[in-house]
Amino acid sequence: MTRPGTEVDRRWAAVLRWHPYGLLATGAVLSVAAAELTPTAGERGAVLALVVGALALQLWWGRAGRRHPTADAVSAGYFVARWALSVALTWLAPFFAFYAVTGYIDNNDLLRGRRWPRLGAFAASLPVAAAQASGVPFDGAQWWAMFAGLLLANNVLLAVVTHLLLMEEERSTERAATIAELEATNAALQRALDENAALQAQLLLQAREAGVTDERTRLAAELHDTIAQGLTGIITQLQAVSTATDPATARRHVDRAAELARGSLGEARRSVRNLAPAGLAHDELPDVLRDTVARWAEHSGVRAEFTRTGAVGELHGELSATLLRITQEALANVARHAAADRVGVTLSYMDGEVTLDVRDDGRGFDARRPAPGGRHGGFGLAGMRARAERVAGSLTVESEPGHGTAVSARLPLVGPE
Repeated sequence: MTRPGTEVDRRWAAVLRWHPYGLLATGAVLSVAAAELTPTAGERGAVLALVVGALALQLWWGRAGRRHPTADAVSAGYFVARWALSVALTWLAPFFAFYAVTGYIDNNDLLRGRRWPRLGAFAASLPVAAAQASGVPFDGAQWWAMFAGLLLANNVLLAVVTHLLLMEEERSTERAATIAELEATNAALQRALDENAALQAQLLLQAREAGVTDERTRLAAELHDTIAQGLTGIITQLQAVSTATDPATARRHVDRAAELARGSLGEARRSVRNLAPAGLAHDELPDVLRDTVARWAEHSGVRAEFTRTGAVGELHGELSATLLRITQEALANVARHAAADRVGVTLSYMDGEVTLDVRDDGRGFDARRPAPGGRHGGFGLAGMRARAERVAGSLTVESEPGHGTAVSARLPLVGPE
């Protein structure tokens, strides 16, 4: 694809090459048509010789000009020789002033510097003004005055046209610079857009990876809080059977193990479906927590109480599931590590948030060290804290050796969608 600047340069090169031929032919045709040639045979021969000389000069420059693409002494010599021929032709036939106009067109291309092109244009205006004043020689002072006035008018007009052309050239240069700057800006913008697209793709990939990791962690926590705890309870009940001497007691432990097994099976099936706690599908969170605490107290033999405060509000399903899982994990930790005699679970509805507190009077631990649950392969306190933070909540633990443990979860009070 040809750029506009290249096309303009090509056309201007064609003008520089062919305009002398066209203007010379125009002067010759008009001179012959108007019978302006001097009737003497010698003058007609001189005009013919000068025209042939002008053609020869132009043919020579057509070849030599390729070797001198910029203004130098050779191009200046060509300009002077052509000007001399135009002066001689205009002297003999005024219509050849058209040929002298060539000095207006290519003076900047053939003459170097700032002064010489102007002098070349002024020199070209001399035969033009003479032709406009009816040709030389002049008969009387009034013709010389007319010639001087025409010469002044031609140069003033030439100066105005030159000034306008320079202004247009400056505007073209500014436009070209502006276009180049816009192209550079567009290129930089495109690079920025490409970088942003690549960054967006990278962030999307990272978000997907984070989502996968988060879902894996959540699934692992679900399995830990349901199936793993159920299996732990089953093992505990079966161990109790092996040490029981009373058949009724052994039967009671077997029934509890079977109940735990059925519950774990239900949780496993539910986990495969949608990971939503089975109890929450039919009952409100306070009722599910009350049943969970009661069953845990029955299985563990530890006295446990559930308390609700505040007006019950509907919670988002994810928040309800989080509070239930935290309760189950906290109670499981109490059963495994606390050796407590009493446990209290409190669910509180307040303005803008819901809190869950699980307190026991067990042996406690140093909260500045890893939680006991962390030493038994489970998620423990870290898993509960991760659950709370996943739903924009928080979890705190207060414990001291010999003074029990308090686990408190605070979640935003967000209703169902």
